[in-house]
Amino acid sequence: MFSLDTTLPAELVPLSWLIGVWEGTGVVHYDDAGTVREHEFGQRVSFSHDGQHYLNYSSATWLLDESQTPLNAEAGYWRLHRPAQPGDPGPGMLPGVGAAPYPDAEAVETLRRPDGAFEVEVAVIHPGGVSELYLGTVGGARIDLQTDAVMRSASAKEYAAATRLYGLVDGRLLWAWDIAALGNDLRTHASGTLNRVE
Repeated sequence: MFSLDTTLPAELVPLSWLIGVWEGTGVVHYDDAGTVREHEFGQRVSFSHDGQHYLNYSSATWLLDESQTPLNAEAGYWRLHRPAQPGDPGPGMLPGVGAAPYPDAEAVETLRRPDGAFEVEVAVIHPGGVSELYLGTVGGARIDLQTDAVMRSASAKEYAAATRLYGLVDGRLLWAWDIAALGNDLRTHASGTLNRVE
């Protein structure tokens, strides 16, 4: 059973169903120029907040082999997409000036689109030298994301774009991730099913 934290910042309410620690398994099925790369993996995902207007995100995956060989890790931030306001902190370590924006549900409702969804942005960084900025929407218990920008270090593997889908179905977090990488166009990459453990 999921209960809403009454101290949650109002801007996080549309994303609140993600908060917690999730564990489960998934499968990679990626057609790399005619060679299908397929394997199962385990995953642990955490969404948390520290009283700010964003969620902290982390994910770790590993092969389901005897050694539980590490696969990928990610870290980042999820938040509603909206213009920065004087009351927001930053840039850098500059404090906000004046009242914090969107302090209550009524103010957050002004961000809702006519179709009922909220726009979101997600920043994700990978230890292999890739950083992604996703834009998308959250409507109820479904989130659709697509990369707006991808940055790669000179040592990173080729990775150009991605889409991600998250949904809460019967209390489980289901997700799918398509990527354009290694010279391939956007195609199916991985999906998983996670259960809330904390």
